[in-house]
Amino acid sequence: MESPAAWMDPSLEIDKLSYEIFSILENKFLFGYDDPKLFRPARSPLGTPLKASAAAGRVRILSIDGGASDGLLAGVALARLEASLRKLSGDPAARIADFFDLAAGSGAGGVLASMLFTRGPDGHPLFSADDALRFLAKNRSRLAATGEKGLLHKIFRRSGGGDGTFFRRIFGDATLRDTVKPVLIPCYDLASGAPFVFSRVDAVETDGYDFLMREVCAATCAATAAAEMRSVDGRTRIRAVGGGLAMRNPTAAAVTHVLNNKHEFPFATGVEDLLVVSLGAGETDIAGRSPAPPSAAELVRIACMGQADMVDQAVAMAFGKSRTTNYVRIQGHGVSLGRADDGVEAAEQTMAERNVESVLFRGRKLTERTNGEKLGWVTEQLIKEHERRRSGSVPTVLIKPVITPRTSCSTTTTTVSSLTSSGSP
Repeated sequence: MESPAAWMDPSLEIDKLSYEIFSILENKFLFGYDDPKLFRPARSPLGTPLKASAAAGRVRILSIDGGASDGLLAGVALARLEASLRKLSGDPAARIADFFDLAAGSGAGGVLASMLFTRGPDGHPLFSADDALRFLAKNRSRLAATGEKGLLHKIFRRSGGGDGTFFRRIFGDATLRDTVKPVLIPCYDLASGAPFVFSRVDAVETDGYDFLMREVCAATCAATAAAEMRSVDGRTRIRAVGGGLAMRNPTAAAVTHVLNNKHEFPFATGVEDLLVVSLGAGETDIAGRSPAPPSAAELVRIACMGQADMVDQAVAMAFGKSRTTNYVRIQGHGVSLGRADDGVEAAEQTMAERNVESVLFRGRKLTERTNGEKLGWVTEQLIKEHERRRSGSVPTVLIKPVITPRTSCSTTTTTVSSLTSSGSP
């Protein structure tokens, strides 16, 4: 059987000089390295010798794209992944959050990450991946921005608060502090004119950056109107439009966060200390259309798709040779998820497709293996890391606990089964 390194070749068929030049640029400007060869300092930030740092294993990052998407591609991929993890680990109750150290999600991807990582009344994540997929399939029209007319005009209107009511049924009064692992969920703040990333790390530090999860999800999904909200202490005010517009692919933000968060990830000193799983939102059928000028909504989608691809290229280049073992991108190709009558069936088809990736200076090409085969490799890597941590003595992550944890999320009486059953929530 061919080794993973053989079918995840990072060379991308570009010349050696161009590769080295762009590796230097990406490492310097994306990750802050002055020399791409200096991935690891002489000692870890805690003063631990490199041998102990290497024994700490790899930080596991999950990133989920947003944009004009309903999240079904990521939902199907994660449902498959969770089922495989349960089988190989021997734990029928295992959840996605058990095998990742941080989740980043934008748009519908942010909602999916929130459902899988927000703590429920029983202390476990609110949703299994399978339950989350059923919920997304049931409510795909409410989470997707596809087909909106006059999108550029509508996003600047004041919010009517409908999404807040919708997400209240899911998250109750849970806040960013109530996630079982760190999460990063972006939006664009019209008040400050800059991207804003909701983060558990910031929420634990101060109430001024702790927000209700239902409002976080409304903010990252806001496409037809701006979502206005305040932090739990009322000090921070946000007027947000969707994360898919500001940061469709949050992978670079997640990687940078881990490499710079030495308190929670003390041994993550370079890309070789990471295992990144990036889930795309699927392809939209823009290519090959009539020569007529694109609409405003199409221009927004093109910009979002281009941004997501550029982030994928930048991250892949920054990983360099480590891409064969430390970075995996799952993306749809050929099946238009937005137009399919059965979105889940269309997303399932993408698992049998060969993945499409953008190649620096060379357009796009198909990878050698299918998305499903890549997921199989990811499962094996996650299980190996999970087992290594059980027997290892050096902690890989040191997640900062909440001194006064909020338990208000248990006040909601809505159950997962009622949300995923027939009928609108």
